Amino acid sequence: MARILSILLILVGLGLLLYGGNELLQSYMKENERLEEARAFISEETKTVDEAADVDYHFEHGETIGMLYIPRFDRELPIVEGTEPEDLKEGVGHYIKTGYPGQNRQILLSGHRDTVFRNFDELEPGDEFHIKMEHGTFIYEFADNEIVGADDTTVIDLERKEEYLTISTCYPFSYVGNAPNRYIIYAYPKEDVN
Repeated sequence: MARILSILLILVGLGLLLYGGNELLQSYMKENERLEEARAFISEETKTVDEAADVDYHFEHGETIGMLYIPRFDRELPIVEGTEPEDLKEGVGHYIKTGYPGQNRQILLSGHRDTVFRNFDELEPGDEFHIKMEHGTFIYEFADNEIVGADDTTVIDLERKEEYLTISTCYPFSYVGNAPNRYIIYAYPKEDVN
């Protein structure tokens, strides 16, 4: 009886490993598809946010809207419109109610700490984030960070009339399961983009 129970537990464990591995593989493949889609339309021309003030943005939920490039890691990540669980499986999610480059509003991007935002605890003030979209590349510089509770929505400020990028991911980075906190990075447009 003990032998049958042992074999059963091993089979259940293997099944869970296969399921988790398949989910990770599917997410990786979807992220790569989105990245290729973004590469087809983004502009590498660096612009200031003032140069994007007249851009009229219209995106549908689930659409690939651009790319986030992190020079410190030399990592390119697709940006998807929306922050639902399915959106975050395919890249970095843009919180729909927030702004875009040039709108003089908060831009909020979210992602998983163990996929798109892994190693984000290694970033430091001064590091750059490049938001690449169809009409240009916009550079934001890491200014500050904080750790807040998982349910803290005060980091979303839809009324503030100032251009800044907020990046949100789960915290602690090494936590197994649903993390109790969020790691928040605040970055502001880089004035000198040349």
